[in-house]
Amino acid sequence: MEHEVFVPVPPEALRQALEDPARVARCVPGLQQDADEESGPLAGRLKVRIDGHTITYRGALSVAARPDGSFAVGGEGTEARGSGAVELALTVRLAEADGGTTVTFAGTASGEGRIAELDAQATESACHRLLERFATRLADAAAEGGAPEPEPRPEGPGAGADAAGEARQSVFDAEVPPPALDPMAEVPDIPDDLADVPEVPSPTQPPAEAAHARRTMIGRSAEEVDHAPPRGRYAPVPAPQSTSTTDTLRWIAPAAALALASAVVVGRVLRRRR
Repeated sequence: MEHEVFVPVPPEALRQALEDPARVARCVPGLQQDADEESGPLAGRLKVRIDGHTITYRGALSVAARPDGSFAVGGEGTEARGSGAVELALTVRLAEADGGTTVTFAGTASGEGRIAELDAQATESACHRLLERFATRLADAAAEGGAPEPEPRPEGPGAGADAAGEARQSVFDAEVPPPALDPMAEVPDIPDDLADVPEVPSPTQPPAEAAHARRTMIGRSAEEVDHAPPRGRYAPVPAPQSTSTTDTLRWIAPAAALALASAVVVGRVLRRRR
């Protein structure tokens, strides 16, 4: 396989971009880098669309400069959903041209699995489009001067410890806000336009139920409060008292005896007067 792409960028700028693996990774279309830094910037998942089919490969690429000024590109990957695999071996040459650079890709590629079942011409056309998009993105990255430089890290044996100490100090010294149910927390003032509204309670006065509960709990032990019967809407309803004949006779009998004794006394007094 051989394919040429022209880009309006000097060869030296492209050469510097190819020597930076991080910039190369950002220029590969469909590459999703792995989160593990140890695997390298060119390792991850690559999505390839061929003849309406999308195939995802998991693997890694490598770019190495040669003494003659060319670059050797190698890669291998396996299907994320399947048992197929692909291998790639390319040589990238940069040739100065009028107004830019001619990038030549030459090498071999082999695959098995889903990609082997697709049309060979469609597969080759998809590879050419992939190389063209890669060369265009590489030219844009070279023209912009590459990615911004990372922030400098503190140097010295105690720099990391000092930074960690400052981080810990800033965390523990942070002011902790009071809880939302804290009665001692500051209550925000009500705006002037809502001060006269009767439906809005005053923030400085606790609700009536809370004040009543606070007054009834003052001076009582924790055990009394725990075993105290509920009040208010949750108070138990007393059962109606039942009346019986025995309870009625308990107060009728003494009254009758008192009336009888009074009648006897009155009768004797009247007899003596006669």
